[in-house]
Amino acid sequence: MDKKIIRFGSRKSALALVQTKLVMEAVARAHPELAVELVAMETTGDRNMKPFSEASDKFGIKGLFTQELEEALLSGAIDVAVHSLKDMPMNANPTLPLVAYSRREDPRDALVLPQGRTGIETGAIGCSSARRRVQLAALYPGVEIKPVRGNVNTRLRKLDEGEFSALVLAAAGLKRLGLDGRISRYFETDEMIPAPGQGVLACQGRAGEDYRYLDAIRDRGAAACAEAERAFSAELGGGCTAPVGAFATLAGETIKITGLYADESGCDIRRGSAEGPASENIKIAVKLAQELSRGEEL
Repeated sequence: MDKKIIRFGSRKSALALVQTKLVMEAVARAHPELAVELVAMETTGDRNMKPFSEASDKFGIKGLFTQELEEALLSGAIDVAVHSLKDMPMNANPTLPLVAYSRREDPRDALVLPQGRTGIETGAIGCSSARRRVQLAALYPGVEIKPVRGNVNTRLRKLDEGEFSALVLAAAGLKRLGLDGRISRYFETDEMIPAPGQGVLACQGRAGEDYRYLDAIRDRGAAACAEAERAFSAELGGGCTAPVGAFATLAGETIKITGLYADESGCDIRRGSAEGPASENIKIAVKLAQELSRGEEL
């Protein structure tokens, strides 16, 4: 009897492929009765990186990296799309829900220096988000901070060729690519609040279908924290026009979320934390976002 084939969709970047294969391998180990197949595709965002490098964070580009994968889900060309959760738009399509969250990899941001360097020298720090820029400005006052686009290897090449004195990248991606040896220092989550969902892989599927086989990667704690972080960001408009960061932790049945919200100029930066029952994770996150938007630091 032929095995049922589960087709996993992925962007073609090295990191996306590694991450998708992690999910596929876990499913294959847990369900030998299934056959897993990789379907890699180039997205609109992958094909058009240049315009993004010349623009600000005032546009929402996240959807440009998921559009083709979602179309493939709708057409039946793939059964599951695997994403870095931090790159997913906050307002998900109800017909294409997020059906599983993985265990969280290291959620921290990391500083990467050119090969052979031991400190930040003259030149700009490259980073790709307003969230990082406003926090870096406080950590490294007076240092120029410039946007950088491209996949991880492209950014590292730009760094080593002298375009930047340092980069800030997600530690999770570097570790999954086996590049954690490039990390010069980690930013703890209280000094640089991560992006919502950073370090978590998300599986997207079709509403109403059976995705029990994804129990192979599902993580209850990561789901509770990720949902809270995304609810915080969504309440503040999704982080498209203003810097937003959120990081939640679970201790037993208690969840704690720390949030960052800044105005578009990055001058008015607000941080706060809240905690309560994990069963009320969304309610707690939304309330914190509302309080910070009113200027109530907690």
